[in-house]
Amino acid sequence: MESSHNSGFSGGNNIGINAVDADYYLLLNSDTIVQSGALESLLETAKENNDAGLVGARLEWPDGQPQESCFHFHTPVSEFLKAASVGLFSRLLAPYIVARPVVDHVESYQWVSFACVLIRSQVIKDIGLLDDEFFMYFEDVEFSYRAQKAGWKVIYQPNAHVVHLRGGSSPLKSQAKLRKKLPRYFYESRTRYFYLVYGYWGLIFANIAWILGAAISGLREKLSKHYQSNTAQGQWRDTWINFTNPLKAYIHPKDYD
Repeated sequence: MESSHNSGFSGGNNIGINAVDADYYLLLNSDTIVQSGALESLLETAKENNDAGLVGARLEWPDGQPQESCFHFHTPVSEFLKAASVGLFSRLLAPYIVARPVVDHVESYQWVSFACVLIRSQVIKDIGLLDDEFFMYFEDVEFSYRAQKAGWKVIYQPNAHVVHLRGGSSPLKSQAKLRKKLPRYFYESRTRYFYLVYGYWGLIFANIAWILGAAISGLREKLSKHYQSNTAQGQWRDTWINFTNPLKAYIHPKDYD
């Protein structure tokens, strides 16, 4: 199907979902390679678990090494932990770490990567489509949050192997690794997520928590020659994007700086 404009991850998938009446919908990134038997495994898992609203695959690199595929929700505490990057804090507050360890058995999580996910159609009937005001990022977390509030489980199936090359849809992870400026839509989506899930004061708390963590990381960088902060260029300012209007619709990508 052809879209008249780039409406982002949510908008694009919603077009496909609206076009077909099905029992299940598979969302699949363009930078993936589905291994033999993966789709059958996802379907079988969904059919065997009537309360499974979403079933995620095991994402892996071309050499078969696993990628992070299962997660806990982003919270103000997780914002602090990510920015601070201090082992002691991470051990003390381990349940708040977003990315969960890779396991080799079927397990329930708060959300899974939408690089490859099977969604039961009844979930969409219950909670609606993906929120297409997210251009890219955090839409999978927010959708999973709504699904769980409606009583659906999010399940990970490690027998469904899907190679995820990464970078096919967005350069964000490579930019973050190099501490380059991240795209505006990332911060807009982050603001929208925290506001929708935690309210305005939750958004404020998340931003303050991130600043505190980044300050600790920055101090460590000044005191140690071998430590490098993970703060991206301009992140101190960009974290506050859309702060006064958290539900502002995204700008078309061509208008991003």
